[in-house]
Amino acid sequence: EFTQKFNDTTKEKQGFKIPVEITIYGDRTFDMKLHEPPAAELIKKAIGLEKGSGTPNRTKVSTITQDQLRQVAEQKMPDLNTTNVDQAMKIIAGTAKNMGLEIE
Repeated sequence: EFTQKFNDTTKEKQGFKIPVEITIYGDRTFDMKLHEPPAAELIKKAIGLEKGSGTPNRTKVSTITQDQLRQVAEQKMPDLNTTNVDQAMKIIAGTAKNMGLEIE
């Protein structure tokens, strides 16, 4: 039953690893809370990157624009600890820098 419900609710996010919180009750029912994919995965999809840099402080692998950062931040917003898009963009920018990306 869980697998069926999970597959039905995540059809549009196929190809991503989806974090899930599951609460199982004594009567064998459950609640399932889906989170957004990890920020690094969203960034890679947004810019078409296969993987980040092994040495991000030395080797830059690509660039990301402010518009792409905003798009990723808005998608990831429910899982972040802010409601301000500009602050969310700073969080996503930190992830991008740790992946070896330059921000335009």
